[in-house]
Amino acid sequence: MDKSINIELRPTNLEDLETLFKFQLDKDANYLAAFTAKDPTDKTAYIKKHSKLLLDQTITQKTIYLDHKIVGSVTKFIINSNAEITYWIDKNYWNKGIATKALKLFLSLENTRPIFGRVAYNNLGSKKVLEYCNFIKIGTENGFSNARQKTIKEFIYRLN
Repeated sequence: MDKSINIELRPTNLEDLETLFKFQLDKDANYLAAFTAKDPTDKTAYIKKHSKLLLDQTITQKTIYLDHKIVGSVTKFIINSNAEITYWIDKNYWNKGIATKALKLFLSLENTRPIFGRVAYNNLGSKKVLEYCNFIKIGTENGFSNARQKTIKEFIYRLN
């Protein structure tokens, strides 16, 4: 990870959603994320869903800035009584250590533990991010991937 990367996390706001929506339109990113919206091109559904999530006090959403430019997001949410994290980096900024640095910073601010992360079995970059942030692989599940239109294996990670 490049120590010189200077990122900042800010609370996500309505204005950020336009940029974040554009990031998830990338076909390669959608394929790797796997467990995405049924129709990632439906901007109205995206904005409606994420606007509502901004009001949910159980969700911590941060927008990642690099040199005052939005490059991604990281979020903690609750599902089945478990805290989970998710993150998304603009494809133009992959393989630069930004996701790892952002997640480490996020985890220093968000102290809910245990916290879980899930990743498609072949998303090597995301697996590395979780492992660099001290998440331990604890299991696997099969789930339906909207992006791939089939059931795939998902690795489950946990940070205590």
